[in-house]
Amino acid sequence: MSLQIESARLEDSAVILQLVRALATFERLEHLVVADEADVRRELFGERPLAEALIAREDGAAVGFALFIHNFSTFLGRRGLYLEDLFVVPPARGRGCGKALMRAVAQRAVARGCARFEWSVLDWNRSAIDFYRAIGADVLPDWRICRVTGPALARLGAA
Repeated sequence: MSLQIESARLEDSAVILQLVRALATFERLEHLVVADEADVRRELFGERPLAEALIAREDGAAVGFALFIHNFSTFLGRRGLYLEDLFVVPPARGRGCGKALMRAVAQRAVARGCARFEWSVLDWNRSAIDFYRAIGADVLPDWRICRVTGPALARLGAA
């Protein structure tokens, strides 16, 4: 099979959303997906894009994606790349798609002078943790993600 990693384009909006939904199903979080195609178009391809995506294609068919944003390290005084999502459809796993996507994001981080490339992983996803360690990642044991959403975010942000 022929694997290609490409920067996502506006016409890939529906494919990206389809892959996001597949990821959510895999993570048993499909009930949390409220994004629609208009959201993807606006945030990835609008006037001021906030995120970028790469799509892995095998023989022209989309089989995976990586979506990432820039962040900033005050300790390092430089920006980094944060991988929000990495997903490869189950039938395409084990053929190098995930590693190719990770390499492509890392190449962008290096080319942009980023100080680091980081992401989160669910603690139950042992195969992902093993994969990340195999490509050289440190899985940090002491950090926890904190999140405020929905009504709690509205309350916190109220004047």
